[in-house]
Amino acid sequence: MPVILNIETSTNVCSVALSAEGMVLCHFEDFQGQNHAALLSGYIKRCLDWARDHEMQLEAVAVSMGPGSYTGLRIGLSEAKGLAFALDIPLIGIDTLQLMATSVMFSQDVDPDALFAPMIDARRMEVYTAVYDMSLSPIIEPRPLILDETSYADMLADHKVMFFGNGSDKARDLIKSPNAIFIPDIVPLASDMIALAERDHARRNFIDIAYSTPRYLKDFQATKPRNPLATGL
Repeated sequence: MPVILNIETSTNVCSVALSAEGMVLCHFEDFQGQNHAALLSGYIKRCLDWARDHEMQLEAVAVSMGPGSYTGLRIGLSEAKGLAFALDIPLIGIDTLQLMATSVMFSQDVDPDALFAPMIDARRMEVYTAVYDMSLSPIIEPRPLILDETSYADMLADHKVMFFGNGSDKARDLIKSPNAIFIPDIVPLASDMIALAERDHARRNFIDIAYSTPRYLKDFQATKPRNPLATGL
């Protein structure tokens, strides 16, 4: 398996992890707020120093592409692009919602038929969300949503749905189904990117270093029908 540097900056947490063979070799995380600009370069250097000291050659850079914070994503992708270009290695873009779903799958004892609904907080009662099954196949593609009491109603009638992420507190106050399971304290971290990064490296699913852009929360508005997830459409 390749040696990959993983960078995650989509929320107020800044994290970097060096990985190989499905394992975290070293990682650095900061949960204190928007410190990405001050900390990210230092975290990356410490991971590269670790790789050099252990005579390991970096083979790819993986970076979280959002949805998420404009400032955080811009800083993370800029660093990732610069490093991939300088070292002439591939750049892998990781969907933040899939990353969060993977984190829950690996950390929780879940029903094999359960569905996973990561939520990134937007504004007012809006979230950016998707729904995945255990194979990470999208039951609902990523989209903005204005939450109300009928959101996810059809899915909750037949499945346990696990809600998590910094937007899920909004859903907890509205969705009262016994099949709704709320998982606290799930934030996207670089150390949880490994499975997705190695999958995409094996598939040669790389992104363009020059032209790839992240998905900023500020760029969307929930202009779909008010309850697009009530019917699963």
